[in-house]
Amino acid sequence: MWEGGSQMAAAGRGRMAGGSAGAGSLGAGSSSAVLPGAAPFALGEGGDVGVLLVHGFTGTPQSMRPWGEYLAAAGLTVRCPLLPGHGTRWQDMARTGWRDWYGAVDEAFGDLRSRCGQVFVMGLSMGGTLTLRLAEERGAEVAGAVTVNPSLTTERWDARIAPLIARIRPSVPGISSDIKARGVHEVAYGRVSVRAFLSLLELWKVTVPDLPRIVSPLLTFRSVIDHVVEPSSGRLLLAGMTSAPVTERLLPDSYHVATLDNDKQTIFEGSLEFVQARTAELQAGTVSPAPGADAVSPGPGAGAGSPAPGVADHDG
Repeated sequence: MWEGGSQMAAAGRGRMAGGSAGAGSLGAGSSSAVLPGAAPFALGEGGDVGVLLVHGFTGTPQSMRPWGEYLAAAGLTVRCPLLPGHGTRWQDMARTGWRDWYGAVDEAFGDLRSRCGQVFVMGLSMGGTLTLRLAEERGAEVAGAVTVNPSLTTERWDARIAPLIARIRPSVPGISSDIKARGVHEVAYGRVSVRAFLSLLELWKVTVPDLPRIVSPLLTFRSVIDHVVEPSSGRLLLAGMTSAPVTERLLPDSYHVATLDNDKQTIFEGSLEFVQARTAELQAGTVSPAPGADAVSPGPGAGAGSPAPGVADHDG
């Protein structure tokens, strides 16, 4: 159905080990088995710099594991919870909402804060939205944030009548595996709970107006071609980040699930550089105008909605 786009437009398309109980819960009343590969994970014990990874709407930690393994290999303490209602059956997701998802993220963040001196938060799609919400609520406790194709709105006409659709259809076809790389599959639901989507709309409504509250530096990655989240979400993000530096990097060779796609190494390396630069800055007690990697201008065939070369850096 929708997250920021439509599945119709998408061609081909328990508990966390070492974490807290809420961070890996399956959702209220769920007794369903976790899908293969969907389990939460904890990597890289002992590092003083922590990273909380947050997966997307209907997705699972599987979409974040390669990223987490890369960061853990660099000495960071990494956690990725399974959001309530995810990773089992779509019916379980219908019994949860954005406050449940955010609560799990906030709890996992608190656990990491008790273990690490600095904690960064990084999210994909709705996980990026939850990352932004956490930065709004937690303020300077968040050392820095990284988002990949975060969703903040949708231009789909059918989203406007979602409340009506919910009365007659509990679910619609899913939005998973929008990946350009061949042979790569995302572990996610094949159907979307309409009730859960309505809750996602509520998350957008509270997150977008509060973007100026974010004081932590942000590095955001955006796929030039994304069949799920439209460029309008990226524009809202850049316009709303008025109180902290933000750097946007474009991904010319990936679709929505970029953490598993052709540009994943760009995300992995760029996020690690961002963490290292920001950590050094905090330790030195200095403030730079735009921590993180340099912005990347669009590649050939970037198309409408992409910023022109040289204007992908934005300082709030």
